[in-house]
Amino acid sequence: MGNWFKTTLLLGALTLLIMWIGHLFGGKQGMILAFILAMGMNFFSYWYSDKIVLRMYRAQEATADRYPELYGIVSELVQRAGVPMPRLYVIPEQAPNAFATGRDPEHAVVAVTEGLLRLMNREEIKGVLAHELAHVKHRDILIGSIAATLAGAIMILANMARWSAIFGGGSSHDEEGGGLGGVGLIVMSILAPVAAMLIQMAISRSREYQADAGGASFAGNPEGLAGALEKLGAYSRRLPMQANPSTAHMFIVNPLSGRSLMQLFSTHPPIEERIARLRGQRPQQPAAGGDGGPVSGEDQAKAAWRHLSGS
Repeated sequence: MGNWFKTTLLLGALTLLIMWIGHLFGGKQGMILAFILAMGMNFFSYWYSDKIVLRMYRAQEATADRYPELYGIVSELVQRAGVPMPRLYVIPEQAPNAFATGRDPEHAVVAVTEGLLRLMNREEIKGVLAHELAHVKHRDILIGSIAATLAGAIMILANMARWSAIFGGGSSHDEEGGGLGGVGLIVMSILAPVAAMLIQMAISRSREYQADAGGASFAGNPEGLAGALEKLGAYSRRLPMQANPSTAHMFIVNPLSGRSLMQLFSTHPPIEERIARLRGQRPQQPAAGGDGGPVSGEDQAKAAWRHLSGS
């Protein structure tokens, strides 16, 4: 309930941001129209957000006969996770990544890129899919999809404000006090997307840790996901994905992290911290045994499992 309450507040903040932009454009009437727009988008994204995101990335449904290993892994994981079998999609993209979407576990979709299937071994693919199924079980997928839709709308409105300023819109003597001068419109066009991204960050970061822990539990071993995150971190810098910033928080790792500016506004916690939590270590510090010597692989696995299970 705590997470749902915080998420409701954060989604409310996105809605208020849209209303504020509407007020700047058209005063009280603009704010009312923006509120109607936001509510309509919330309703529309509840039912169709998964289709919007899948079409955005040209995802193709993965059939069981074409991807038998993928289906076999997911079939095993859904039994452990206690969730229905999701629809599976493959994105024609060489950068490895994955996301889950849908309005509830009964209508969930898990999408992976061709690069992930090609570059990961079976245990790493299993870890990634388990992470996404943890999002499904925790009902994070609807929240992420609605946030993506609203953030995308804010960015569209910000672009409108930029063009309005260029062509002389936003007169400062608006009769209701809602208009902006050209400079004000330009400033708003910069600040609004940043605000939307900050809200996405607040929605996403804490949920990634929970999905990592849940995914490691479903997979039965945290090492597969930890190894996958290491590869994903390396490849995201070498093969940045051509992704829409409004959907960045939906992926298992930030698809824009290959661009230095986007690291300042990452919707995900640091990969090093996530890997360290999975392995029961402190970030960027070598693990040591009780006598100061190195810890064996078996001891590391036991420590990580105790850490994830809360023992």
